Amino acid sequence: MILRLDHVQLAIPPGAEETCRRFYVGLLGMDEVEKPPALAVRGGLWLRGGDAVVHLGVEEAFRPALKAHPGFVVADLDALAAALSEAGHELHWDEALPGIRRFYVADPCGNRLEFLSADFPPPGSL
Repeated sequence: MILRLDHVQLAIPPGAEETCRRFYVGLLGMDEVEKPPALAVRGGLWLRGGDAVVHLGVEEAFRPALKAHPGFVVADLDALAAALSEAGHELHWDEALPGIRRFYVADPCGNRLEFLSADFPPPGSL
C-alpha cells in the first residue's frame, strides 16, 4: 500500500527558523521550499536535499527528538563531518553496523540527525 516516504517532520521551538535555516541550508546545503500561504503563517521551514524532504514545524511545548531521527545518505560523509565539526557541532560516530560509516549530530534545536556514507547498503537491507 505504501509507495514511498514523502517527508519527515521535525519540531522546532518558536522563533528558531533563522537558526535552522543557517544549519539546514547553510551547512547541509538543503534548499528551502516555499510553504503554501495557509501553512506559512504557522512558521517553520520546508527543506529539500536530493530526494530528502524535511518539514520543520513550530511546536509551542517543544522537546527535541533525542532518539527518533531521520537518516540522510550523503555523497561525501567526511566533508560533511569536517564542515559540521568546524562549525562547532559535536559528532558521534557509530560503528555498531559493520561496513556502514555513519555519525549522529544534533541540529541547533537538539533534534538527532543521522548521516550515512553513500556507499552503505541499499534501502531496506538493514
